[in-house]
Amino acid sequence: MKPLGLCILLSTLLFISLGAFAQSDKRIEEQKRVIAAIEKRIANEEAQIAKLKKGRAANEERVRLLARQIDSRSQLIEANERQVRLLQEEIARTDSVAGSLSETLERYRAQYGEMAREAYRNYRHNNYLAYLFSARSFADVARRITVLREVAALRERKLRDIAALDEQVQAKRQVLDSRKHSLDSVMQRLTSQREKLERDSRNAKASIRTMTQQEKKALQRKMSEEQQLDVAINELRKLTKGNKEGASFSSKTSGLRLPVTGGRVKRYKENMAEITGPKGASVISIYDGKVVETKQNRITGKYDVFVAHGEYITSYANLGTISVEKGQKVARNQTLGTIGSAVNISTMETEYRIVFGIYPPDPRQKMRAEDCFKR
Repeated sequence: MKPLGLCILLSTLLFISLGAFAQSDKRIEEQKRVIAAIEKRIANEEAQIAKLKKGRAANEERVRLLARQIDSRSQLIEANERQVRLLQEEIARTDSVAGSLSETLERYRAQYGEMAREAYRNYRHNNYLAYLFSARSFADVARRITVLREVAALRERKLRDIAALDEQVQAKRQVLDSRKHSLDSVMQRLTSQREKLERDSRNAKASIRTMTQQEKKALQRKMSEEQQLDVAINELRKLTKGNKEGASFSSKTSGLRLPVTGGRVKRYKENMAEITGPKGASVISIYDGKVVETKQNRITGKYDVFVAHGEYITSYANLGTISVEKGQKVARNQTLGTIGSAVNISTMETEYRIVFGIYPPDPRQKMRAEDCFKR
């Protein structure tokens, strides 16, 4: 390959890699902000727990706060795991670019070495003089002198290219070392958070054993109230008037996939269904429609997504992450986000679930969520 072609290839490679690195850096910084927000929430929860005094009412509140803290730690572990994946991807990409640059650098050095050896051989054998004296005319002598100067300039350019490329290789290696250090730091935090999660779980289980069944049920009701969607639905009904997206949906629509990939229905409650699934499972829209609202729960930090299918509304509560925004059109089975973590109040174990709801245009009409799904 000619030197010009090598330069173009190198420039293209650097341009593409710089764009990828900039996007990766942005994702890593966003993930850092997510982690910082969760860590702040955990610190606030720990402060609230520390302030509680002994007593029956305080014990109930302690269990509630511990359950919430266990869930927050699960979110933090997931956020750190996502950062680990981002860092690993960038390390692999940086290593690949650094390797390609190193190969190009070695090729440049080999070419320059050959040019230097050829120049030395010509110098020792006076080939330059023979080249000039063999010219047919003075014009030919001038042309040959110009060619010799161009060859010398080419060697100088190649030397500058080698120096510049060497700097780029060193810079990429420094970035690589920095990312590896960040990865080690995140892995240490992950280990620490998993140990703290186990500690919180032991404390919560010890507290829950002192509660009666009646107290447990009352606590469960209090915690489920954090996911009440009725007020939001009543407001959103006003926004769905005349909506044409997914207007073929009706109360007779059935045979649809569950909104959680690989999920299973755990419990039904009127027009709502509690659906569990594997960690990281995708949450999908059961039908085509339009996203009329997305909200983040200020207590749990999880997300709620509301999709209008004509004038019907489906709600997806307790999502860990979302990938849609308000006003966006969605297709049937399109991903809305990922399933969120939750704590089973009876066992204090972390599970992954969403609360799915379906609401007809008429608030007096009740529509059981299970009627939509495949049997």
